[in-house]
Amino acid sequence: MAGVYSVSQVNAYLGSLFREDYLLRRVRVRGEVSNLKYHSSGHIFFTLKDEGAALSAVMFSGQRNGLAFRLEDGMRVVAEGAVEVYERNGSYRLSTFSVTRDGQGSLYEAFLKLKASLEEMGMFAPEYKKPIPAFAARVGIVTASTGAAIRDIVNVTTRRNPYVQLVLYPAKVQGKGAAESICRGIRALDSYGVDVIIAGRGGGSIEDLWAFNEESVARAIFECETPLISAVGHETDFTIADFVADLRAPTPSAAAELAVPDVTAFLSDLSARENRLRALMMQRVTAARVRCREQELKLKLRSPGALLRERRMRTEECRAAMERAMKDRLRDRKDRLKSGAERLMLLSPLKRLTGGFAYVTSEDGGAVRSVERLEAGQTVNLRFSDGSARASVLEIRKE
Repeated sequence: MAGVYSVSQVNAYLGSLFREDYLLRRVRVRGEVSNLKYHSSGHIFFTLKDEGAALSAVMFSGQRNGLAFRLEDGMRVVAEGAVEVYERNGSYRLSTFSVTRDGQGSLYEAFLKLKASLEEMGMFAPEYKKPIPAFAARVGIVTASTGAAIRDIVNVTTRRNPYVQLVLYPAKVQGKGAAESICRGIRALDSYGVDVIIAGRGGGSIEDLWAFNEESVARAIFECETPLISAVGHETDFTIADFVADLRAPTPSAAAELAVPDVTAFLSDLSARENRLRALMMQRVTAARVRCREQELKLKLRSPGALLRERRMRTEECRAAMERAMKDRLRDRKDRLKSGAERLMLLSPLKRLTGGFAYVTSEDGGAVRSVERLEAGQTVNLRFSDGSARASVLEIRKE
């Protein structure tokens, strides 16, 4: 044998051959979708088949922007991608970049071309988007007068707010003349004076929705002064109108949800706000009353009458204190006078005279305090407590 190779080596070699083949690096394959599986990871696994063969295919989650609709089993499509070897099990598959419905490739290319042109003009720029009013009272609708779209909008509006006025412009939304009819409807409602406009229709194929991919409709939406919500097809359907509109709704029902306020929720919220406002007002009123009482008390304390009463009280207190002090001082003086009087009485000559003593004076009235001032035969006056007497000195004896 020339050599023995492992399974991994063989599969790797085949993979390199596939990658080097220029045709297989970008190929378009037509077939019917089967074994479709939308994986939780975001990847889409399916099989393309025709009358004679089948080809496994995968569209990874990062390539999902190349799919403008939802795949379904039995759908005929054209898938563009690279044929690669899945080395793990030795199979090959089409790693898909984009998918279009069979026979609609040219329409999708026209869609992408117009989208790129209008985007370059700035018609999708967010700074041109007008806000949707929160409380629309009059809603204009551009759609067919019959069909699921208008029924869904009416049902949702009636449920959310039956007081909202709906103004319908019955437009042709499919086939020849549909784009012109939609443009007339947008301009008519814009001049009529509604608060918001819903323009759209139910789901369908790319041909069914094509009127909303026309440049004339895009310009009518861009030039509309009234905020406009596009509601074309199902959630997976995208049209040029969706990119130009001020807001895209995935379905007509969702557009009604966005355009019409829920009056029940609004009234409930209003009631809750009213309760909070009342509680806040009561808190502030209570606080104001407390401050008022405090100020009233301060005012009373600072009023002339209060000041006068305060001064009177202070005067009365001072007077009472002065009276107490005067009485205490007078009592102290009386006590001191009494004590002095008692001491004086003890020192009084009269007091001493009552004890058997006599007060001796000379003839001229001078006090005789010593025998040195007496002479024998001298006359002296003797003063007693109950009278006086004259005496003559008979003898002088010195101690």
